[in-house]
Order: sequence, then C-alpha cells, then structure tokens
Amino acid sequence: MTAGNNGADTPENDDPFAYLYRSEGGEGGAPGSAGTGAPTRQPGIPRTSYNQVRAVGERQYGQQPQQPTTYGQQNAHYAAPETLPGGDRTRSVPAPDGPEPRRNRNGLLIGAVAVVAVVCIGIGVAMLNNGNESKAGEAGKQGPAAGGSVKPNGKKAGKAKPGALPKEDAASLRLDGGAGAATDIQGSHAAGGTYVAGFNQVGAKVQWKADVPQAGEYRLYVRYGIPGEDANATLAVNGKPNAQPLGLKNFIKSPQGDWEKGWQTTWAPVTLNEGTNTIEISCGQGNQCNANLDQVWLRRGGAKP
Repeated sequence: MTAGNNGADTPENDDPFAYLYRSEGGEGGAPGSAGTGAPTRQPGIPRTSYNQVRAVGERQYGQQPQQPTTYGQQNAHYAAPETLPGGDRTRSVPAPDGPEPRRNRNGLLIGAVAVVAVVCIGIGVAMLNNGNESKAGEAGKQGPAAGGSVKPNGKKAGKAKPGALPKEDAASLRLDGGAGAATDIQGSHAAGGTYVAGFNQVGAKVQWKADVPQAGEYRLYVRYGIPGEDANATLAVNGKPNAQPLGLKNFIKSPQGDWEKGWQTTWAPVTLNEGTNTIEISCGQGNQCNANLDQVWLRRGGAKP
C-alpha cells in the first residue's frame, strides 16, 4: 500500500488502473452510481471492465460497424461483365496463331509472282516468233534476185557490201581473141580452179566492167601464173591505154617451166570515174603474153593487196 492511500475502501488486490475501464457515462463502479446502469462498486472486490477491451486506434467513432463476411458465399452485388450492357464487347477475342496466316500470305505471294513470270515469258516468246516471221516474209518477197546473179561460168556473184570494191574471177569476164577458160593447172584461186588460158597471142584480151563508188586513184590487182619467166600485157581504162604495160614478172623466182608454182600477184595504178568503168587487159604488139590470168580486184590508191 502506497502513501496517501488509507486503504479504507481499496483492498490490496484492487486494480490501480480501474479508472481506465470506467463507463462512458461516468465513474464505473463508484458509490452512488446506482441507477446509471453500471454495477455498484463493492469494497474488497476488484473492479472489472464494463466494455470490451480494444486495441488502441481500433474504435472508429461515427461509422457503421463492419459487417462480417462469410466465406463460401457470393457477394449479392457482384455481376459478371458478360451480364452488363455491352459486356460482350469487353471480352478479348483470342488472336489466331501467328505462323499459319504468314504461311498463307507467303503462298499467295509466290503464286502471284509465278503467274507474272509465266505471262512475261509468253509475251517474249510471242514477240520473238513475230520477228522471225516478219524476216521470213521479207526474204520471201525479195526472191532469188536478192542473193546475187549467176555468171556465165555458173558462179553465183555475191552482192557487194556498201563501199566495198569489186573482185572477180578472170574466167567470169568477157573473153576475146582466143582467150578461154581452163582448169588443167593446179593452184588457181578462182571458183572451181578455172582460169583464163590462151592469152599468149596478139589480140587476146579480158574485159571487165567494174563499178566504183567515187572517182579517184585506184590500184588494179591481177593474180596470174607464168612458167618461171617474165611476161607483160597492155592495160587500158575506159578505152585509154596506160603509159606503162602491166608487168607480169617472176617476182617469186619460180622454177622455169613450172606453171603450177608460178602463181603470183602484181598491180598497176589506174584512174577511175564514179560508177561503171571498162578495164581491159590484152596482148598487143610487142607484149610478152605467155601467162594465165586467175583473178582481178580493186583497192583504193596506196592500199595494200
């Protein structure tokens, strides 16, 4: 028992913190509290709490008491989203699997590319066929004359290219004075090995109608054969004889009497007019004409054979 406490009305076991448990209306258990609804405090009996003990801060004044929740029961206020207006729109639709649509798109793309390729190939083939048919039709319209003319010795003369100078076999030209075609000696470059023989007599001649694109100085080339000894002939252009004879010398020093090894080439300068010119090689008085004539052709002045 502490000082100031006379112990007259408070036993040893009385709760010293009883004031904390007093009623909300006043001193709980105090004498004279009868009629207040609180039990009357009696000496020797410990004072008890009239209210349920609560944790500090648990009591909330001015609010409705919390309703107990019973587990296992549904809340009556809950409603599924599907039951609300527009609820179906709130549900997410599962996306389709990714790989399958991609395969479908790839297949469609490959098919479209294949169709385009087939169409392009067909167009190209059609254009190629049309071009070939057009060329064949033009060739048919031109006829055999487009391929060249047939010469007296049966050789087909090709059409000269633009700007090209002519070249002819001597046996295909006009022959006079005993000159004629022969094939006995090997080594001729003319078609069929045919050359001009019989030239070794006065009056024998070979006449050539040669066309040139423009007037000017040219070279006349003659391939000939001799039996290992020099020869010469008279050369005339458009009826005018050259001042110098056409030399048919043994430039290669072939064996005497060997006609087959005596084939070689010579040339002489000539002045020609634009268009057709008459070139004549003849055996005149004073010439040594023991030679065979194989081919003749033209080159521009100063050009090599």
